[in-house]
Formats: sequence, C-alpha cells, structure tokens
Amino acid sequence: MADWSDWNERRVHLGESIGAYAKLAPDTVSGFIALDKAAAKSGHLDAKTRELIALSVAVTTRCDGCISVHAEAALKAGATKEEISEALSVAIALNAGAALVYSSRVMDAVAQLEARQPE
Repeated sequence: MADWSDWNERRVHLGESIGAYAKLAPDTVSGFIALDKAAAKSGHLDAKTRELIALSVAVTTRCDGCISVHAEAALKAGATKEEISEALSVAIALNAGAALVYSSRVMDAVAQLEARQPE
C-alpha cells in the first residue's frame, strides 16, 4: 500500500499509473500531453506564474496528482512558499465566491418555485 502522505511517492506512482493507462488509451494521453504543452507554449506567462496558476486550479479541482506535480514544478521554477500561499489564497477566495454565486442561484430557484406554487 502506498504512503499517500509522501508527495514524491504519490507523484512517482501517478507517473506509473498514467503510463499504464497510456497503453490502454494512447490517443487520450497523447492528446492530454499535447494540450499541456500548448498551454505552456505562448510565452506570455513565465513558468513560475503558470505553476502558481496550476496549483490554484489544482486546489479548486481537488486534484492531488496535480498538487504533487505542480508543487514540485513551482519550486523548481523559483516560487517561494509565500508566493504559493498567496496564489492559494486567491483559490480560496474564488471557491468562496463561487459558493456565494451558486447560493444566489439557489435563492433564485426557490423564489421561482414558490411563485409557481398554488396558494
């Protein structure tokens, strides 16, 4: 059984698992790799900024594999713990904002449903 508290082990296991999956669905994995490379190709964002965004998205999508890969990449790109923390604060705020927006949608639905109920 893998020790999922070891992020390096998790990243290694993920690489092995994706390698095995690639044998079953090579077009899917090669398509993902092409998409990933295309996202880094524009040259408008530096590697550190891309990795900070990737970590924030990893948090919002709850992707442990993404965290293990992009945490290492962010550090290699020169991101500090403080920069990572600030990027994660943005992810936290966005998740809270999304909950607020969807809460207003629930209230809109409730109001609409109440208006349709017979008196």
